[in-house]
Amino acid sequence: MARDVELARVRNIGIMAHIDAGKTTTSERILYFTGRTHRIGEVHDGAATMDWMAEEQERGITIT
Repeated sequence: MARDVELARVRNIGIMAHIDAGKTTTSERILYFTGRTHRIGEVHDGAATMDWMAEEQERGITIT
């Protein structure tokens, strides 16, 4: 369900790093500690919020 958020409170960030540097792990913690998710998904379990595509979950990598 979408909710209206005041534009002044919106922040867009980008995370860039080498392969296997922990970008998805960092993103999962950001989502959790900012209250956007209620669990920290683990990449190796295929449970990361960022890895929502079936291929990402099967291969254990983040594509999007």
